[in-house]
Amino acid sequence: MSVVESPRIALALPGIQSLAHADMASVDALIRARLASDVALINQIADHIISAGGKRLRPMLVVLAGQACGPTTPNHHQLAAIIEFIHTSTLLHDDVVDESDLRRGRSTANALWGNAPSVLVGDFLYSRSFQLMVELDRMDVMRLLADTTNRIAEGEVLQLLHVHNPDTDEAAYLRVIERKTAVLFAAGTQLGAMASGADAATQRRLYDYGMALGYAFQIADDVLDYTADAEALGKNLGDDLAEGKATLPLIHAIRHSDPATSERLRAVVQSGDADAMPDVLAAIGATGGLEYSRERANQYAAAAEQALDDLPESDALAALRGLARYAVERGH
Repeated sequence: MSVVESPRIALALPGIQSLAHADMASVDALIRARLASDVALINQIADHIISAGGKRLRPMLVVLAGQACGPTTPNHHQLAAIIEFIHTSTLLHDDVVDESDLRRGRSTANALWGNAPSVLVGDFLYSRSFQLMVELDRMDVMRLLADTTNRIAEGEVLQLLHVHNPDTDEAAYLRVIERKTAVLFAAGTQLGAMASGADAATQRRLYDYGMALGYAFQIADDVLDYTADAEALGKNLGDDLAEGKATLPLIHAIRHSDPATSERLRAVVQSGDADAMPDVLAAIGATGGLEYSRERANQYAAAAEQALDDLPESDALAALRGLARYAVERGH
């Protein structure tokens, strides 16, 4: 007699947010409390970027992974706050490096206060996250987060090496995503499982889920830089192009265009010529660059869901599955 598999349910974003709401309220309260400094400028800049909104996806992953492995505790909330502080510090640093003036529809901190204060407040958030880690007094947590922040820093430098580099290929592009984006997703989901006392195999599955989700999320994000509504996206379309970053749609177009078009695209990457956006979009369209990139994002989203297959079904697991689908279906 054959065994009929139960359907794998995936929650939509409102259901996911509802499931995580109580935990995320505690996380947000902790973030606010632990942002406080007696240095006024730190409070101003940190509050500006933290209050800018966003989906709080990374800390949400911590609490949902925790829920999937057992009841959540204040330790989950603290770990989620740590992940958000690390992420926020990287945003401050990224905007300085990229000379960005818009994020989430608002002026960046560096546009308002200058580069030096933004970098230094980013350093404050990094060091505050390590204070929060030490309070938990768990060597396994500190080791994972120390390794993660180190890999993120490597990713920042690796990306810098590929700016204005038309020879950046898909493998190099994915190496940057692994370190800049995916490792923090993976750390968050593993930490959620770790704080719930999950065994090593379950921690590994949730780490693999987070890693694949990070790839899917970033590739989808890079597609949006060529397709989204600028107001909904909350940043200037074509920013990646202006910064000389060859992301997957453009990498694919360079590789599959005729020689003359390929040379033109390479020159655009080298110069960071945002005015060439119509030509770039035409080449991406002609070579199917957006379709190819979406398919690669979908492959990683499917791998994320597959990593969850052996875990017991629950609302939290359905939420994690839903986030994998949301990552590639969102419009901003």
